[in-house]
Amino acid sequence: MQKRVLGGSGISIAPLVLGGNVFGWTADETRSFGLLDRLLERGFNAIDTADVYSAWGPGLSGGESETVIGNWLARRGRRDDVVLMTKVGMWEPRKGLSAANIQAAVEDSLRRLRTDYLDVYFAHIDDQDVPLEETLGAFAELIQAGKVRAIGASNYSADRLREALAVSQKQGLPRYELMQPLYNLYDRADFESELAALAAEHGLGVVSYFSLASGFLTGKYKTVEDLEGSARADFLKKYFDERGQKLLNELLAVSEELSVKPAQVALAWLLTRPGLTAPIASATRLSQLDEVLDAVNVSLPDTALSRLEAASR
Repeated sequence: MQKRVLGGSGISIAPLVLGGNVFGWTADETRSFGLLDRLLERGFNAIDTADVYSAWGPGLSGGESETVIGNWLARRGRRDDVVLMTKVGMWEPRKGLSAANIQAAVEDSLRRLRTDYLDVYFAHIDDQDVPLEETLGAFAELIQAGKVRAIGASNYSADRLREALAVSQKQGLPRYELMQPLYNLYDRADFESELAALAAEHGLGVVSYFSLASGFLTGKYKTVEDLEGSARADFLKKYFDERGQKLLNELLAVSEELSVKPAQVALAWLLTRPGLTAPIASATRLSQLDEVLDAVNVSLPDTALSRLEAASR
């Protein structure tokens, strides 16, 4: 499988990243271990998580995903075989991007993940109350100490990311080598309006989150009524507007014509997008994971791309 490089980091990943938001939430530890094993069996190597995962779940408080991954790493001894990404700044007990918070949060994450370094450490959300120089300086110390290989920015506006890159250049600090934006067939505007051009201009890697729109683009839910009882209902309701329904209908039609799954079409579309390094997608069952990973082998004809383009506007 041809690997893709994350910006200027020198780190290479397979063209799809496994999302760890489900570990310890909708996938228990045993099932999560099976998913992680299958990921490596299939030749993929990148795992995305965050300290806040999955604080929103009933009875959960955050840190569960990192803990499950850490237990798996300790059990399997495969640390050198994976590219491990986690994030800081959004979890209430470790909120913000002050130097002190970053230094404390990384130690917490390393302990839960049972590793002594992170391949990528993301600022999970912009913190405009802290000078960029302070945040980037804290990340620089982690890189110098060998605790982090590269840094990234998630949920940054184009203006703030551009400002951060300028600070890095001016101050001689490590720069954000990749971004993690919201991007999928439905949610296109934020990335395509300015962030895509910024990534191309500066050679940044791009790994998209909510690549399947919280499950909307899997075709599992065809109406709002289908959401009843789903753990993802709150994330999904917004997609069932007129545009979303039109897009879903076209996605289902294309997938049927090509004899592939709707999720595979949605991910294959992302893999055609200029500047995107890899989409992030999660799974809770082995069959679901195999379906997601097989998306890298799906080739969409120009006619299908044109129809999806029109339906998603």
